[in-house]
Amino acid sequence: MPRSRIDTSLARSELEDFAFPLGVYPVEEFAPRQGYTMEFEAADGDDEEGEWEEWPDRYVFDVAITATRLESLCRSLFSLMPGRVYPILDVLGHDAYREVDPYIAYDLVGFDRFMEAVRRHRGWFYEDGLVGFGAMSLDPFIYVFVDEHKIVTVRVETNLRDSVEKILAAFDLESVEELRSVDAAVHEHRGALLAPENRPDLMVAEEIIEELVEDWRLRLNIDRSSNTDDLGRELGVTGWRCLVRIDEENQAPPRYAEAILTAGSLDEAEQLVIQAVETAQAAGDTEDATESNAEAADTTVDLDDDEFDLFGPNLTLVTVERVTPEEYRRLLATESGEEDDLSPALAPSTPGEAAGDSAEGPLEMGGAHVDVFRWLAG
Repeated sequence: MPRSRIDTSLARSELEDFAFPLGVYPVEEFAPRQGYTMEFEAADGDDEEGEWEEWPDRYVFDVAITATRLESLCRSLFSLMPGRVYPILDVLGHDAYREVDPYIAYDLVGFDRFMEAVRRHRGWFYEDGLVGFGAMSLDPFIYVFVDEHKIVTVRVETNLRDSVEKILAAFDLESVEELRSVDAAVHEHRGALLAPENRPDLMVAEEIIEELVEDWRLRLNIDRSSNTDDLGRELGVTGWRCLVRIDEENQAPPRYAEAILTAGSLDEAEQLVIQAVETAQAAGDTEDATESNAEAADTTVDLDDDEFDLFGPNLTLVTVERVTPEEYRRLLATESGEEDDLSPALAPSTPGEAAGDSAEGPLEMGGAHVDVFRWLAG
């Protein structure tokens, strides 16, 4: 079975008695400090349109601890969870207009299933600087999240305050006025996985995310009906690159396909992907179904009320990321074999590096349509 492994050649940074995760480290001298802060948060106001129940009065703890003790602390905190939880996953992804891909489960998942995945990819969760993870429950209300800096945030209903404080005391963590962890200094993030090309048994981050999306029933926790950047600016129609997996009913290996399209929202992009897959299958599973999909571009697919089941049991949207107009043109040029003709101005940008900085207003990319759909080699 494929597994993940941490790159042990990475050097761990340490300052005084504080060890930093392999995937996030300071690049300037400062004085880190272990400890925690605590604040009271009042119950949220009713949100009749929201999908979550109102969060009750609660205490929020932010905790900084040396990397070598992080996993043990989290195991103790997760032990407060009931038998079914809502897993959470944040990934520093490749979307051109969003720095973090926030995933959450809207269906309860068994706590054992959650912890099994955490144990299976423990190095990635606790050492990699490009991922954050956690879980929450509503009854009792408990929220435990480890962000990409490996700072732990805990929210609990008021009667669980003592339980959290006892766990923190067991790790010799004291209350402080201000945390001083890696995010308090100039720092760098990096991936920490070892995945050389000659080791297909070792999973890369994208494969782990795909596994978790299916196993934890995650979906992107973003506004699906609009298209905005991290600053809340409306982008209009943008380019998208989508990777979809089709699971065969006869237990054959799954098939993957790539769609390059323009759309004005995640919902619209998903509709177009569904159209593309259905049209390609109806056309006889040719290697490149772009032409037949172009003929179906005006077809409208009705969305189900249950967004998670939009693709049904055999279709999974593995990747859905927006790209800049320059990157979109590069993708199309690559497909047509004209990539060498691109000027330097059309070179791909660095996705997610400064999400939203390149958008000064709606992007003129025409209407929603699929430009390329192709099956990928197995």
